[in-house]
Amino acid sequence: MRFHDLAPLPTPDAAVLAGVSAKTLENLRYLGGGPKFLKLGKKVVYDPRDIEAWKDERRFSSTSEGA
Repeated sequence: MRFHDLAPLPTPDAAVLAGVSAKTLENLRYLGGGPKFLKLGKKVVYDPRDIEAWKDERRFSSTSEGA
């Protein structure tokens, strides 16, 4: 299955894909630094491609890279 075939994910499902809790994802949304999200009226959803891109940005080979 390709990511663009997937429907946008609500926060709880997006959190599972991101590997964080739903509360952490909500905090990142408020504070910044989390994956991009879509606001559809009052509903917040995440594109799985944005979550994967966010995870890729945090990929390191050593602990000194993230400093």
